[in-house]
Amino acid sequence: MKKPILVVTSRFIKPVETRIESEYEVRRKGDGTLFTGDELLAAAEGADAMLVMPFDRLDVEFFKRVSPSVKVISTYSVGFDHIDLRAAAERNIEIGYTPAEVTDATADVTMLLLLGASRRAFEAQTLVRTGEWTMPRALALLGWQITGKTLGILGMGRIGQAVATRARAFGMKIHYSDQHELPPEKETDAVFHADPLELVKVSQFLSLHAPESEATHHFLNAANIARLPQGAIVVNAARGGLVVDEDLIAALKSGHIAAAGLDVYEGEPKLHPGYIGLKNTFLLPHIGSATIESRTNMGMVALDNIDAVLNGSPAPSLAKASLDRTERLVPA
Repeated sequence: MKKPILVVTSRFIKPVETRIESEYEVRRKGDGTLFTGDELLAAAEGADAMLVMPFDRLDVEFFKRVSPSVKVISTYSVGFDHIDLRAAAERNIEIGYTPAEVTDATADVTMLLLLGASRRAFEAQTLVRTGEWTMPRALALLGWQITGKTLGILGMGRIGQAVATRARAFGMKIHYSDQHELPPEKETDAVFHADPLELVKVSQFLSLHAPESEATHHFLNAANIARLPQGAIVVNAARGGLVVDEDLIAALKSGHIAAAGLDVYEGEPKLHPGYIGLKNTFLLPHIGSATIESRTNMGMVALDNIDAVLNGSPAPSLAKASLDRTERLVPA
């Protein structure tokens, strides 16, 4: 039986690669570089499916030109803001994603960001690694304890809820904003804010977990930063586009924001150079899902989505079923 043709835009963890090579006729760039837009369209000619990454921008023009042979595109990510879902639907192309597989790993990294920022981990590591550690300098590195503090969570989906569970174990008080209030069994002691601007006002720590959309793009701007309590700490493990970099950098320099922990950036892998020279930033290179377990599960679910669509079966997770999620949260 002829194997379906799969266009693959990256390399994956070994168990996923093994399955790809065994089940599909694979098309990928042999030199390890990224596909250009035209190269990706050329590779898709006559293909049955595509496995893409968040850095593959599949816009309206892409879907106007993509081969009619393509039945399903699965993205190796929980987010799908890099794909125009309406344009895909107009071409009857199903879009798969991996919504649940990154939850624990990303929640763990969120706590790493929160603790790294609040305890001045970058400055502390620099002392050790540069040989400049002296007792007076180490004693001067006073951070901010998180016990008893209010953590505001913008976006209370799977990851936001997992962060809340972890933060409660550190003694934090949970406030959140989302389109809908959680049912009591999930909300427990968390405080709901229908208006996200009210959430910002009480957030001594603010953790961003909303999807990026027209409503949430650049949510953390100068006006909303000014609403945060003096000395607040901000962490972002969601999408870089939620933050106006220049405004956050200015607040970090002024001290209105005491520290920030960031795993995502607008325009990544490039990031605003203003972050680099700041000592009160704890910066990671988008490693929220980077565990062996999470990356393996992501790859398997992404392939399960493709297999299901090609075989005419229900797919585990199709993005069009969550289309409303891209337009919700944070009124203008």
